[in-house]
Amino acid sequence: MKYSKHCPKCGSYDILYAKGYTGGYGSGSNIMYGVTIFSAVDVDRYICGNCGYVEHFVRKPDIERLKKSKKVKQYE
Repeated sequence: MKYSKHCPKCGSYDILYAKGYTGGYGSGSNIMYGVTIFSAVDVDRYICGNCGYVEHFVRKPDIERLKKSKKVKQYE
């Protein structure tokens, strides 16, 4: 949905965007890869306004931070 601008499930072009954020005590839409709030990676969400399908995306600069983390493992 991020790139195609339409839902892969129902084909709708009614796409909503929720920007990821990190709030107090680690709240928000994020992945914590360390102990403090400074070790949070925001997760953006794209939501189909028709069927409710959701896709999550981590911004490219943050992917390297996750790869270096001991809390995040490579999926096998």
